[in-house]
Amino acid sequence: MIKMLKYLKKSAGYLFLIVLLLFLQAYCDLSLPDYTSKIVNVGIQQQGIEDGVPEKIRVSSMEQLSLFMDEKDSEEVMDAYRQKGDSLVLQDISEDEREKLNQILGAPMLLVQQLSKDNEQTQAIKEQMNLPADADLLEVIAQIPQESRQKMFQNIEEQIAKMPQSTVTQTAVTYVRSEYEAMGENVDQIQIHYILRSGLEMVAMAFVIMLASVSVTFLSARVAAALGHDLRNAVYRKVVGFSGAEYNKFSTASLITRSTNDVQQIQLMTAMIFRIALYAPILGIGGVLKVLSTDASMSWIIALAVVLILLVIGLLFAIAMPRFTKLQYLIDRLNLVTRETLTGISVIRAFSREKFEEERFEEANRRLTRTNLFVNRCMTFMMPTMMLIMNGISVLIIFFGAKGVDAGTIQVGNMMAFIQYAMQIIMSFLMICMMSIMLPRADVAAKRINEVLETEGTVLDPKEAKHPDQNVQGLVEFDHVSFSYPGSTEKILRDITFTAEKGQTVAFIGSTGSGKSSLVNLIPRFYDVTEGAVRVDGVDVRQMTQKELRSKLGYVPQKGVLFSGTIASNIRYGCPEAPMEEVEKAAKIAQATEFIEEKAHTYESPIAQGGTNVSGGQKQRLSIARAIAKKPEIFIFDDSFSALDYKTDVVLRRELKKATKDATTLIVAQRISTILHADKIIVLDLGKIVGMGTHQELLKSCDVYRQIAMSQLSEEELANE
Repeated sequence: MIKMLKYLKKSAGYLFLIVLLLFLQAYCDLSLPDYTSKIVNVGIQQQGIEDGVPEKIRVSSMEQLSLFMDEKDSEEVMDAYRQKGDSLVLQDISEDEREKLNQILGAPMLLVQQLSKDNEQTQAIKEQMNLPADADLLEVIAQIPQESRQKMFQNIEEQIAKMPQSTVTQTAVTYVRSEYEAMGENVDQIQIHYILRSGLEMVAMAFVIMLASVSVTFLSARVAAALGHDLRNAVYRKVVGFSGAEYNKFSTASLITRSTNDVQQIQLMTAMIFRIALYAPILGIGGVLKVLSTDASMSWIIALAVVLILLVIGLLFAIAMPRFTKLQYLIDRLNLVTRETLTGISVIRAFSREKFEEERFEEANRRLTRTNLFVNRCMTFMMPTMMLIMNGISVLIIFFGAKGVDAGTIQVGNMMAFIQYAMQIIMSFLMICMMSIMLPRADVAAKRINEVLETEGTVLDPKEAKHPDQNVQGLVEFDHVSFSYPGSTEKILRDITFTAEKGQTVAFIGSTGSGKSSLVNLIPRFYDVTEGAVRVDGVDVRQMTQKELRSKLGYVPQKGVLFSGTIASNIRYGCPEAPMEEVEKAAKIAQATEFIEEKAHTYESPIAQGGTNVSGGQKQRLSIARAIAKKPEIFIFDDSFSALDYKTDVVLRRELKKATKDATTLIVAQRISTILHADKIIVLDLGKIVGMGTHQELLKSCDVYRQIAMSQLSEEELANE
């Protein structure tokens, strides 16, 4: 899978933008629980007052608070305020400075609030100080020297210091609220304003999350589609450049699966990686940091959740991974069976083997379905298990969080935020788990594609190509050529030596398996020779570029191949710019004019994929016309007249001889009648040349040729020829 990353280079800008958007989305996602906490803690419990630092306070109230502060703290507090009439107004200060003021003012506010009340505790203090019951305790304390005052309240201040900061802050908030009320402020409006402001900020955050998510999805799809496009192109170009040896390594069904289904798996995985796999770690790590800053005392619950999730993932990996690896190969098998059935449907019907093929398809389909069901069941099992873990963690957080709220060590809003952060962390692991289930299949697909892309071709262009002399054309030479198919030790051809010159017609005949087609396939370099050399126009074909070599050849394969389009487009296939006159001329030479002109649209008549809407003989004649229209130096006919009737064969060869008088013609044939008038006939038997000469010469000198001739022609026909 990692090797596929090089195809993402051109999308580097999009990838950078995706990462930025993911960080923005994670920041907003992780901020929402904090807003929830503040709405509960500040907006509801503290009635919109954030902490114990009043935005404004009466001078008299500040003087009371100063009674319980040392000189340094008192100066620091006063520096943060400026006097405006009989009030003090808070100046612009940093968050750190505000937090420090909150800690300084907390204890004095708690003391002032308690000493201002008329209760048993204050009455006891008055009795201890021998003061009348209606005396103002704070005014009396103001008259006491500072050192005596500090000693008097030292124990109380120590007790306050041991109290949770949240409890002290909430008491200070109550003091600030009462101070605002005393100054005539609308405290209800303060609460409403705080909740509305926080709510609008949450809505803005949610809108940013939506935009970031949509943008990431769009960009991920674009990057994944570009990757799929590039991979399909790379596989196609690689496969098109394969020689016969590489084609034999992969089945056609497998190559189709690799360039479609496998690429689709990687494309889907790529889109999911950017939307989930990159986002999950960012969200998870951010959630852990937020949890630690919210309340580290319950972080063990998150650790427990992570351990449980990892156990589930490990179990799923151990069970499902082998099946994911097997899945793509089962798709290959299904495609292979389907392709064989559809390609050979006429043979299947002719031999009444429909039932057998149905069972073969059903078996391949059943195995694929069974594996798919197993994989889907694993994923179905994963979701409820994860939900069980999530709900169990929520119960634990609420249980231990409630105890913390009761003890005053944690606020309700913080507990709610902790639950949300825990869910985000667990969800991030859940997303990673989902990806871990999908990754093996994509990894198998990537390996299969990479196997094609890394396959080294055996037929390659030379680094420094040689070009034939322009004065030498149509010359084909076989110099002691031997050949065996890749992976086989048996030689198909042995020590083949002959020369075909411009204007000559050279024919090859022999029994089935004698190596005729293998011999002519060495000329266009469908395979390379094992020993010796094949030369075209005096240059070894291995020293020429494949494009230059094949531009000199007009090749008609043993099995006529047509492409979807029209009759004219198929004839023009080797020469797209050929004028209509040349197309018609080629069709006339190939004896295809008769059936073409019978069609409603003549040369613009459609040809179905594979030429299934024309007969075998028509397909061969169009293939021959395609080679003629190219006007090559060398024609190669690989048993290309087998589907023609005798009359058409005779007329076609006569017209072909006129049209190719300045070209070299190589003909592989099974019928003696096709090659009777060849300038040179080469007889092959078990990969060796056992005879070479004209028809009359071979009848006298070659037993193999004589036997073939006598099996096809009568003695009278042989005598007439």
